[in-house]
Amino acid sequence: MQTKQKIRQLLSATGIRPNRKLGQHFLIDLNLMQLLVDCANVHKDDIVLEVGCGTGSLTEVLAQRAGTVVAVEIDRCLAAIAKGLLADCKNVEIINCDVLKSKNSINQTVVGILQAARGQHSGRLLLLANLPYNVASPVMADLITGPVTADAMFVTVQKELADRMTAEPGSKNYGILSILLCATGEVEAVRTLKPSVFWPPPQVDSAMISFVRLTDRSNRIKDMQLFTEIVRLFMGHRRKTLKACARLARGKLAKIDWQRVFELCSITASQRPEQLGPQDYVSMTNLCCDHLKR
Repeated sequence: MQTKQKIRQLLSATGIRPNRKLGQHFLIDLNLMQLLVDCANVHKDDIVLEVGCGTGSLTEVLAQRAGTVVAVEIDRCLAAIAKGLLADCKNVEIINCDVLKSKNSINQTVVGILQAARGQHSGRLLLLANLPYNVASPVMADLITGPVTADAMFVTVQKELADRMTAEPGSKNYGILSILLCATGEVEAVRTLKPSVFWPPPQVDSAMISFVRLTDRSNRIKDMQLFTEIVRLFMGHRRKTLKACARLARGKLAKIDWQRVFELCSITASQRPEQLGPQDYVSMTNLCCDHLKR
């Protein structure tokens, strides 16, 4: 693990500074970094995806515990530093790319490497990272919906995002990510982090969050893609009524008798999407899935 002084030295030697636009706020509290790793309970047969590996401080620790570490870093200079420091770690692959192909999909290079690692290890696929603020939400959503799915996530994120991840139906922070996480597993806020534990310090508090995918819960969803489309349809207009949102359906969703779906799920069409719990969306999805197969 690298201290603040060490990170500053590494950056200074290459003539670069942290890029705030890329969300580069390095976690410099080594005790918190160790806590993040300990929460994940990483084993030798696990695959770890680290997004925003920076200079490789956390990567080094992960390499000592995991079977394979796939570290993604969009910044060319930081990726080069990490590769140089971790050249002797044969179980680490550092990829210099944007982790996202688009907002709703992981970069295919990253997907391919993770899928190949799945064939070599029998353990879990974990997202374990000090996530860059600008990609945190879509990365987690994509690792819930697939095609590559994480068995668990242990991350640091902005406190505002952490509040959305753990939000209850009807609250102001409740949203798409809240539903995706709760419908497929359990989310827990581990600790609130002050700006001083990062360098350079962000202007907001952060939080350490854990998510564990529950097989029995996620398997209730008959079609994950359809589930995601339905959640986005309604929560994209969260303050409209369900009836009004249904009128905005396009493609295969426009073929569904939504009034009938609402009735069978004991949902009132005058309710608003933000009032429905994750399991309401699961129930609607499964009914729609059966309808579309006819």
